[in-house]
Amino acid sequence: MSSKVPSLTLNNGLKIPMLGLGTWGSPQGEVARAVKEALDLGYRHIDCAFVYGNEQEVGDGLAAKIADGTVKREDVWVTSKLWNTFHSAHLVRPALEKTLQNLQLKQLDLYLIHWPMGYKEGGEIFPADTDGKTLFSDVDYLETWKGMEECLKAGLTRSIGLSNFNIRQVERVLAAGSVKPAMNQVEYHPYLHQTELSQWCRAKGIEITGYSPLGSPARPWVKSGDPVLLEEPKVLEVAQRCNKSVAQVLIRWQLQLGHITIPKSTNSKRIQENFDVFDFELSKQDMEDLSSLNRNERFVPMSMCAGHKYHSFENNEFAD
Repeated sequence: MSSKVPSLTLNNGLKIPMLGLGTWGSPQGEVARAVKEALDLGYRHIDCAFVYGNEQEVGDGLAAKIADGTVKREDVWVTSKLWNTFHSAHLVRPALEKTLQNLQLKQLDLYLIHWPMGYKEGGEIFPADTDGKTLFSDVDYLETWKGMEECLKAGLTRSIGLSNFNIRQVERVLAAGSVKPAMNQVEYHPYLHQTELSQWCRAKGIEITGYSPLGSPARPWVKSGDPVLLEEPKVLEVAQRCNKSVAQVLIRWQLQLGHITIPKSTNSKRIQENFDVFDFELSKQDMEDLSSLNRNERFVPMSMCAGHKYHSFENNEFAD
């Protein structure tokens, strides 16, 4: 089955499908099936990360669909991310090689620095002191970027980029690096409409992937009383006008903003539903109604990194 998903051309000339299957929070034991079902439906973009703990299952699903002839490796865009405990330049390549081993691949299409904040290296994935406070490293993400560039040079990935970087941080990478990031993957939905960041990155030739497009309703730290994007009255109104589901409307909003987006699901019906967003278009009024909901509401605030000098969402980074 050929995919109906439109593509964007990155600053290195490669084309990336604008809709992908996200895998953050996908329960173990369900991921391989979800990947196989998505590829059968026509998805040609899988987004994963080492820290999600399910890359081996993603690899199993992808390998099965390559083996049965549903897809060729070159037909599927695979993104993964470098975790915070591997920020020293010499750790980047071994981390990527482990991800490739998990995914049963020889090369990624895109490798991202997952967060600008480094954690203590050489131990746990979530290092913490006896009080449970996250242990940081002070490795500058510019050093990490050098390791990323080496991976690109070695052919282990076709593109490199960033995730959760603010404008100031992207500027530092642009000034110090020899390769321009192809992507900045950030949280993006109507409650967190990061217009300035999106427009600035696009002006620099850096594309935006919007994660948590549906508001991450299944995030582990959700609390009673937290806002629920999928129940927002104005979103429900737009969905009713379009005769589409709320999820379809939210995904379509991202696409019409010119973003790549990666809704996560292991539910067969929702995997299908999230893909059926190319037979309608949101009107100018629909787009404005959704965009008007911005409230700077982060569902992934990384509060355990409060005080880290490279925390993306705090203004505590040193100036140089």
